[in-house]
Amino acid sequence: MMKIHFVGAGPGDKELITLKGYKLLSEADVVIYAGSLVNPELLEYCKEGCEIHNSAYMDLGEIVDVMKKGVKENKSVVRLQTGDFSIYGSIREQVEELAKEDIGYDCTPGVSSFLGASSALGVEYTVPEISQSVIITRMEGRTPVPEKESIESFAKHQTSMVIFLSVQEIGKVVSRLIEGGYTEETPIAVVYKATWKEEKIVKGNLKNIADKVKEEGINKTALIMVGEFLGKEYNYSKLYDKEFKHEYRK
Repeated sequence: MMKIHFVGAGPGDKELITLKGYKLLSEADVVIYAGSLVNPELLEYCKEGCEIHNSAYMDLGEIVDVMKKGVKENKSVVRLQTGDFSIYGSIREQVEELAKEDIGYDCTPGVSSFLGASSALGVEYTVPEISQSVIITRMEGRTPVPEKESIESFAKHQTSMVIFLSVQEIGKVVSRLIEGGYTEETPIAVVYKATWKEEKIVKGNLKNIADKVKEEGINKTALIMVGEFLGKEYNYSKLYDKEFKHEYRK
């Protein structure tokens, strides 16, 4: 029985799709890709004659109709999602609709943009004795978020934070981060289109980042990264400390 293949496209760079994702994409008869977010260079991997649909112009019903038609015609169908579909990927609603039609699916994970952004900066979100947790969130907009998951409530933890889908209101984000507990001197970075050729990095602190971002004209497709993991303070881990013994190194 044919099934739909959900594939994470990676953060942007066409070479950052997984090997399995590349294989599925190159063998697909039908590809539905998130055109507003996925690098179109990835479509160069598609075989000649592949039927390609840009979901930026489609609603859920139209997307599912294309999937149903492909399965009915015994074709290999790939749903190419941005980054990794487990974060703001809208995969659940598609899966629920497929279940109604008794259509199966599988998932091939991708590299999330929040990982691409940290690589662009050459930083770790988890720094010994500085931050050992990462909060991934977004600010409410046309789509609300639970009240208990507000920017202010997360800011109280003073840990590493990555904020998606919110750079268009960077000033408001900054105000709420400060209200939650971060100081004005807290380091922050905004990464526009991480790993793309157009990638742009803006660094600063909560006091000046909004002006810097506006000067660069960034108002979408960017991640906000905030926390002391971006600062100068660092502690070495115990893992490779010659005085630290474990089962592999006595």
